[in-house]
Amino acid sequence: MSRIKSASDPLIKQLRSILPESCIVSDPVSMKPYECDGLSGYRQMPRVVVLADSVEQVQAVMKLCQRTGTPIVPRGAGTSLSGGAMPHKNGVVLSLARLNRILQIDEQSRTATLQPGVRNLQISDAVQHLGLYYAPDPSSQIACTIGGNVAENAGGVHCLKYGLTVHNILQVKMVGLDGELVTFGSTALDTPGYDLLALMMGSEGMLGLVVEVVVRLLTRPRLARVLMAAFDDIEKAGNAVAGVIAAGVIPAGFEMMDQAAIQAAEDFVKAGYPTDAAAILLCELDGTEEEVSTQIGKVDALLASAGATEISLASDEIERVRFWSGRKNAFPAMGRISPDYYCMDGTIPRKELGNVLTRISRLSEKYGLRVANVFHAGDGNLHPLILYDANKPGEFDKAEEFGGEILDLCVAVGGTITGEHGVGVEKVDRMCVQFDDASLAQFQAVRRAFDPDGLLNPDKAVPTLARCAEFNAMHVHHGELPHPHLERF
Repeated sequence: MSRIKSASDPLIKQLRSILPESCIVSDPVSMKPYECDGLSGYRQMPRVVVLADSVEQVQAVMKLCQRTGTPIVPRGAGTSLSGGAMPHKNGVVLSLARLNRILQIDEQSRTATLQPGVRNLQISDAVQHLGLYYAPDPSSQIACTIGGNVAENAGGVHCLKYGLTVHNILQVKMVGLDGELVTFGSTALDTPGYDLLALMMGSEGMLGLVVEVVVRLLTRPRLARVLMAAFDDIEKAGNAVAGVIAAGVIPAGFEMMDQAAIQAAEDFVKAGYPTDAAAILLCELDGTEEEVSTQIGKVDALLASAGATEISLASDEIERVRFWSGRKNAFPAMGRISPDYYCMDGTIPRKELGNVLTRISRLSEKYGLRVANVFHAGDGNLHPLILYDANKPGEFDKAEEFGGEILDLCVAVGGTITGEHGVGVEKVDRMCVQFDDASLAQFQAVRRAFDPDGLLNPDKAVPTLARCAEFNAMHVHHGELPHPHLERF
């Protein structure tokens, strides 16, 4: 029955008139892998999936969808953790994964020109022989693609010193809803006019589809060393982070893991973590030998004065990589201790780390769900992993409600609801907590300027004012207080 329906679908017939059959996936079984991204708690089967082989095909599909009023959901590797690539039931999932070529590497200007399907780690691997690398390194860098990194403004463990995607992109080419190919930014030092390149970063596929990216490459540091500090109290560890940054030291990476995350990661990759610690900090310092030596002494003293019970310095490059392997594999390691986890992504002022971690622990008791904390401590980007079992009725709903309270807490202490995972479908209602109606109206106006028909990744990231009114009314009904009257914790 479903195949008959597919064959009679007028949109699929029109797609077959402009694309090879190898680019169209319409069978329900074959479309199953596209029903969700990394946030598997939200699922929706698409109407059809298109696997584009060229920019020209992307343009043709966009024109067809505009003409027929068909929603378009762009997709890369599907590693998004906010539901940004979840399909629309009446729409086309337009995959850019086949556009995966490195088009040019310019050693002199230290840039690389890439198609959107190039994997993050693939960039650094391709220029390693030149002594160069691409700095933003999400934990999913082995799989995630540069197009998705642009869509979500991805970060990584080294974003504290070297910045997010927005700080490392020079130019993008984007296909608009009308099929027009537009270039934003430049390989020159500056460009006239509004900074529309920055607007593309974190736009979550709502303004257009990125089909080419020029990234900035950096020279590999001469030396990088990692300090690992153990603490017997998680709040002490949080306060230590703020203390190091306040002292004027900007580490290349500054990560924190609590005991649950430590134990899971150690069991998984044998990174050499002290499993009896309440929390550990990983602090990487890079530069010249003299710079690194000076900073190591300073940070060591700061961590000791903050209450570290044990401080270890990676003895060589092998041990440095091993220390980081535990952090990079913390998310998959959760599978050893829980059937499922719900990964949050809020950002707070560093001075609030200790306070917020204590509050999350109390919320864990309130909901009866365990939490493993692993995050980019240096820039206050939290990733609490709420552990639950999807096979138990109501547990995902409870985890989602728990996560919402964490995001509300982030806003209440002066933070934001996302740091690098984007908003997607997961946090769209929490936008109503962080922003007032006037701000949301401005967001919608920007979106309409690029997509007046609301066909690009609809119902995500930016809520309507009507949706916010409904959400806030529900909060009041349940005794919660909507923006802008959030109590400060």
